[in-house]
Amino acid sequence: MPKKQAPNKQSRWSGRFREPVDEQVKRFTASVGFDRRLAKYDIEGSLAHARMLAACGIISRRDLAAIRRGLSRVRRDIEAGRFQWSIDAEDVHLNIERRLTELVGDAGKRLHTARSRNDQVATDLRLWLRDEIDEIGRRIAALQRALLEQARRHAGLIMPGFTHLQVAQPVTFGHHLLAYVEMLERDRERLAQARSRVNRLPLGSAALAGTSFRIDRKRVARELGFEALAENSLDAVSDRDFAIEFCACAALVMVHLSRFCEELVLWTSPRFGFVRLPDRYCTGSSIMPQKKNPDVAELVRGKSARVIGATVALMTLMKGQPLAYNKDNQEDKEPLFDAADTLKDSLAVSAGMVAGLVPVPRAMRAAVLEGHATATDLADYLVRKGIPFRDAHEAVARAVREAERLGVDLAALPLSKLKTFSKEIAADVKRVLTPEGSVAARDHIGGTAPAQVRAAVARARKRLSR
Repeated sequence: MPKKQAPNKQSRWSGRFREPVDEQVKRFTASVGFDRRLAKYDIEGSLAHARMLAACGIISRRDLAAIRRGLSRVRRDIEAGRFQWSIDAEDVHLNIERRLTELVGDAGKRLHTARSRNDQVATDLRLWLRDEIDEIGRRIAALQRALLEQARRHAGLIMPGFTHLQVAQPVTFGHHLLAYVEMLERDRERLAQARSRVNRLPLGSAALAGTSFRIDRKRVARELGFEALAENSLDAVSDRDFAIEFCACAALVMVHLSRFCEELVLWTSPRFGFVRLPDRYCTGSSIMPQKKNPDVAELVRGKSARVIGATVALMTLMKGQPLAYNKDNQEDKEPLFDAADTLKDSLAVSAGMVAGLVPVPRAMRAAVLEGHATATDLADYLVRKGIPFRDAHEAVARAVREAERLGVDLAALPLSKLKTFSKEIAADVKRVLTPEGSVAARDHIGGTAPAQVRAAVARARKRLSR
């Protein structure tokens, strides 16, 4: 008979294995270096699970008291930085469980009754992500408030609106900033909707098939604040839709921040000169002493790639997996964690930039007067005089061509010259051709009139106060 081998104390597994885990494999498979951030949620979930086990008569009240006492000690040690993390225990869950067992003995070993690391990690991840979504929502709202304050302050400041990066029509700076408030509001809505799908309890699904113990999953869900249960045990332990959906929502927020930061980069360039950023959000050059670079805006623009990449990474991770849980899913955490961290930091720094933003009215007005921005207003003027729009469009196009030949803006053409393009043009046209007249005429919900900008600011602030 082969000689019976003593259990290997360094093995993280049971007597099923005849040799210890290879040191390289141990390092390769360990996740404790990054998943330890789930410790708070692992302890919360374990406490709720233990209380349920005791209430259902699966463990004793004495065991429950020991588990609570031990986990309280573990929590304090982690918060104080005294906890000794070990890759021998592979991940946050086994690290905590092993320390608990050291502290309270057999009671700690009973904690894992009626659960698996598969449903445990899925629960921890959802608890963590739920808090992250709440914090991200607060940071989006802070950025919106900074934009709203600038929009209120500059509701009547005229600047060019662009299409194809060509001067199109006059708008106000406040109206332009409100476009980003709207984007961010959709982002908040999307994240709130995604949160409801995150907030479903997997615990109780065990490894994949549920458990033979008479457990009370609804009790655990209520205690942990989950809105519903994940109702299929196979799906509950293997689902990462919630992580992918969050990353997709986060990627959209980053796309919106990136678009705004691209405009800041353009606007701070001397070719535009529309705004000035505070020095504290800029950097210099190692060789050119005159430089003031919008590095923060550029980095936000660049970091959008990380969050977009996290979305693609998670979708690629999941696309070939059969049911149920697979070790591949250990790779879900680093992209997810990085996406959340990157988004939070980008929102915070963007709010600071917006609050310190200083517009340059002279540069904005000069740009408005360079691009025949009131050409559409002249066409609308002719339509109100009874000329069909297409005929009005043609008449104004010929007027613009003449203005370009003379090297002046359309509004600078004398009345006598304008009348050569349509006999309907009269002295009152000059009011129409001013930037102020143009923006004031768009006096409806969604329009750029200063009064409408102020009303939109008030409505947005009311939404944020709910």
